[in-house]
Amino acid sequence: MGRRLAVASGPLACLGLRPVDRVSLRPNGIGRARPIACPATRRWPAFPGNHNLAENPGATPLTLQRDGGDGPAYDYLIVGCGLYGATFARLATDAGRRCLLIDKRPHIGGNCHTTARHGINVHTYGAHIFHTSNRVVWDFMHRFADFNNYINSPKAFSHGKLYSLPFNMNTFHELWQVHTPEQALQKIEAQRFRGEPSNLEEQALSLVGTDIYTTLIRDYTTKQWGRHPSELPAFIIKRLPLRFTFNNNYFNDRYQGIPIGGYTALFKRMLEGIEVRLHTDYFENRPYFDSLATKTVYTGCIDEFFDHCHGRLEYRSLDFEHDLIESANHQGNAVVNYCDHSVAYTRTIEHKHFESNPSEVTIVTREYPQDCTPDRIPYYPVNSLANQHTYNLYREQAQALPNHIFGGRLSEYKYMDMHVVVEAAMNRLRSELKQAEPLAAGNER
Repeated sequence: MGRRLAVASGPLACLGLRPVDRVSLRPNGIGRARPIACPATRRWPAFPGNHNLAENPGATPLTLQRDGGDGPAYDYLIVGCGLYGATFARLATDAGRRCLLIDKRPHIGGNCHTTARHGINVHTYGAHIFHTSNRVVWDFMHRFADFNNYINSPKAFSHGKLYSLPFNMNTFHELWQVHTPEQALQKIEAQRFRGEPSNLEEQALSLVGTDIYTTLIRDYTTKQWGRHPSELPAFIIKRLPLRFTFNNNYFNDRYQGIPIGGYTALFKRMLEGIEVRLHTDYFENRPYFDSLATKTVYTGCIDEFFDHCHGRLEYRSLDFEHDLIESANHQGNAVVNYCDHSVAYTRTIEHKHFESNPSEVTIVTREYPQDCTPDRIPYYPVNSLANQHTYNLYREQAQALPNHIFGGRLSEYKYMDMHVVVEAAMNRLRSELKQAEPLAAGNER
C-alpha cells in the first residue's frame, strides 16, 4: 500500500497536501475535510473566465436599472451557481434575457465542483456521474464538454468480501455461487418477507430477501440515514432493481460519462458571457438583491427562504476525508461502498478512475454521513411524512410569489439526479418564455 498524505480541512480539501502517517479516522481528526459554510461577507470577486468581472472586493453593481432607466438591470437574479441555476442562466441568456448569478461559495458548480490536484480532477463534494436517456439534455451538456465513456460499476465491501453492484447475476453468484437466473430467483423468493411492510426493513426484505438485505443494505442504510431501517418508513424504497443478467452497469440510461477535464471546466464554458458574483450571500440583503431583477430564481433550501417559519426541514450532510496516496492504483475502482459497520464511512472514491488518469499518485476520498446542523451543507432530504407535510406548507407559500421561481433539489426538497435537474431547469425556462410571448405581442400592438 502506498504512503498516505493527509489533506487540510475544508470543502476544497485537496489544498495543502503534506506527508504524514495514516490519517486519523476520529471525528474531526487529522485529515477530516468537513464542509463548512462559505464566508457571508459581501464581496464581488472576479470569476476566472470570460465574464468581464473586475476584481473589486466590496463593490456593488454599477447600475440598478436598465439603460434608459426603465426597470431593473436584469431579467433574472439567479441564487445558486449549481446545475439548476447555471442551466437556467445559460438558456435564459441564449434567449436574450439578462441574468445575474450569485453564490455564497467561492466557486462555481455547486456540489458538482471539481478541483485539479496532481493532475487528477477531484470531485470536491462526492462522486458525480452524468447519465441520461434524454438526447436533448445530453446534447445540451455536450455544448460545454466532451464526455468520456466511463461506466459506473461500483463495488460493495461487506464482512471481508467484495460484491458487484447493482444487484445482478454477478452479485448472486458472489453470494450463493449460483449460475443461472432461475437459481438466483429461487433463492430470493425463498427469503422474501410475505406480510404487509410496515417499515423500510420489511419493505427491503419483501423485495430482495434476507441475504441481500443483511449483507448489502441494512448497515449501509443505517450509516447513510443515521437510523436503523426498522425505524424508517417503508415508502422510502419503492423498488430495489434486481437484474438477472451479468451486467454491472449501475445505470440503465442510454448516455453516460464524465466530462473530460472535470465539471468546473464545463461550468466555466456554460457560464461564458454571464455575470457571476461569488462570495455573495443572498440573505445578507434580500430586498436589495431582489430589486436588481424582474424575477428571482432561488435554488437554495426552501425553508431557509421562509426563515423556517413552519420549522426546519431535515437533511443529511456529509463529511469528507481526502488522502493523497503515493500509489498509482489504490482500490482498483472509482467507487467502493462499505456496507457493514466495520468502518464509519459509507464509500470511498478513487477519483483518477473516473477519467483513467495515468498519474503515479492517487487521491482517495471517504464519505461520512452526518446529521445536517445549520453550519453544514445539506445533501439529502430526509424523506418522512412529517418532512413532506412541512415542505408542502412551504411550497404553498412559494406558489404565492409570482416573481420568484423555486427550482433544484433544495428548493423542491427531493433527491434529483443531475439530468433531472437540467431537464427541470429547461422546462421552467420554456414555461417562462411562453408566458412572456403574450406580453410581447400585446406590447407590439
